Order: sequence, then structure tokens, then C-alpha cells
Amino acid sequence: MPWLDETLDRLAAKPVCGYQPGAPPAVEPTALAAMALAAHRRMPPAGQALGWLAEIQSSDGSLGIDAAHRTPKWATGWAVLAWSVIEATAPPSASPGRAQAARGVAWLLSTEGKREQAAPEFGHDVTLVGWPWVEGTHSWLEPTAIALLALKAAGLGDHARCRQAVRLIVDRMLPSGGWNYGNTTVLGNMTCPNIQSTGLALAALVGEAIEPARLRPSIEWLRRALSPSTTTISLGYAVLGLAGHGASPDEASPWLAAACRRTLQRDASPYALALAALAALGAACPWYRGDHRASATRRGTKAELRPFAPAAFEMAHD
Repeated sequence: MPWLDETLDRLAAKPVCGYQPGAPPAVEPTALAAMALAAHRRMPPAGQALGWLAEIQSSDGSLGIDAAHRTPKWATGWAVLAWSVIEATAPPSASPGRAQAARGVAWLLSTEGKREQAAPEFGHDVTLVGWPWVEGTHSWLEPTAIALLALKAAGLGDHARCRQAVRLIVDRMLPSGGWNYGNTTVLGNMTCPNIQSTGLALAALVGEAIEPARLRPSIEWLRRALSPSTTTISLGYAVLGLAGHGASPDEASPWLAAACRRTLQRDASPYALALAALAALGAACPWYRGDHRASATRRGTKAELRPFAPAAFEMAHD
């Protein structure tokens, strides 16, 4: 898979990275790069990324957007996810982020979105509490999904905050399927889903005992929304979310290869490349290890996880 080799080489050359080449290092792309590199057995550069995340972690356990901006702190979930999944797969002699993850978890559990009073103009249950983009504001879909992924990876999937986060994500699902930033209606008008939010929400719900019929409209919407022209970032989130539910379209592999090649030729965004490298793992993505599997209190009907066939990626380059 030449595109994947080049992608990993670029990430390994500068694992502490920003959203674009030359941009200041940021928490989200660096955490994603660390996970992608570690999952593909490139531990030294993954360790560099984890070390930088540890350096900029605040005393309260949180991380801001980057070293210069300590707030807002929504990116803390990405760092906790990276520390937790790499800790789970690192050699016993290595402890790349156990203490840092514990402090990040403590911050996540101490932080919640602002409760609102129920009113007819709201299209969702405003009493459900998840995580906000900015402290002191309402709970929104993506920061809640990120925090849920992180806490499940840290072994806290049965925590009350995680259980409520699942209810919030399901409540914010649009009636026709899919998710957006978190509103189902605005001024009485139904909002539209988008690919990134839907992929991330589905990823966060992997392993949950949710009836397949409840998720089917969102899975089907996402599969229909994808095309050969879908951007690398959107496609990465979509493939990760679908793969976790055993629902990746047959075209996912060549589409991902083509999208990543476009990114490499255009701007080589580390953020996009890291997502592509994680998506290449399909259901074997480290997000879906450990506590994402059914626990004693969450066993139930779940889609079977189906990893990508490597041959499909090889065929895309023939």
C-alpha cells in the first residue's frame, strides 16, 4: 500500500503536528497521529507525540487546542484516547501515558455541559448532559462523542457519565438518520446530517447494546452520502464509524486510497493523513479495543465487527 507507507512516513517525520504542514502543533492532530503511528507499529515517533501532549497538559488534567491556547479544553478527550489505547498495546515495560490519562480522565469526569430548561423550541432533550465545546455552555454532539470514546478506552464505559452520553448521542440522531453538530431542529425546521458528525457518532456507539434497527437509518444515510469525491477527513471519520458496525461499503478501500493520494499531492494535511491511516485499519482501529466490547451491563444485540481485507487496498493500487 504505497499511499499508506508514504502517509506513515510523513507522520513519523513530524509526529507533533498541526492541522496543516507548517501550522503550530495542535492537540487533536497530534493525538490522532500518535494513535495511527502506534497502531502501525511505529512506536518511537508515536512516543514523541505522546510526550508533547504530556508537556502541555495543564495541572487540572486538561489540554487546550495547542500549547498557546489552554482553553477551550474539548481536545482533552483526544489526548486521553491516545494515551489509553497506546498504553493498552505498549510493551509491559513501557508506560507511555498512564498518569497523564488518569489526570485527563479526572478532568473529563469533572466537566459537563450546561443544563437547559426544557422548552418547545428545542428539538432535543436538553436535560441530558454530555460535554461542551466550551466550558459553561450546552452539551454538543462531537465533544460528547470524543469524551465517550476516551472514557471507554480508559475502561470507564459503564460509568454513569458514559451511559448518559450514549443516551444523548442517540437522542440527537436525526429522525431520517445521521447526525450534525447536535440540533435536530432549529426554529421548527429539521436540520441536515453531515458525514463527519455521523461517522464520529457511530464510532462512539460501537459496542453499545442498541437495537440494529435504531442505527440502521444512520448507517444507510452515511453509506449513501459517500462517493469517490468525499474529502479525506470526512471519509476517514465515515469509514471508521461504519467499520465499527461491520457496515463499510465495498468501495471504501479504493476511495480511501484515492482520497489520501489527493491529500498527499495537495497539502499533506497531518490531520487528514492521520485519520486516513486510522481508517485503513477498519474495525481493527485501536478505538475499538478493550471497553468498547460488551461489558457485563452492556451485553446485547450488536453488529459484528468486520475488519477490512488488506487485499482490497492492494487492488486499489494495481
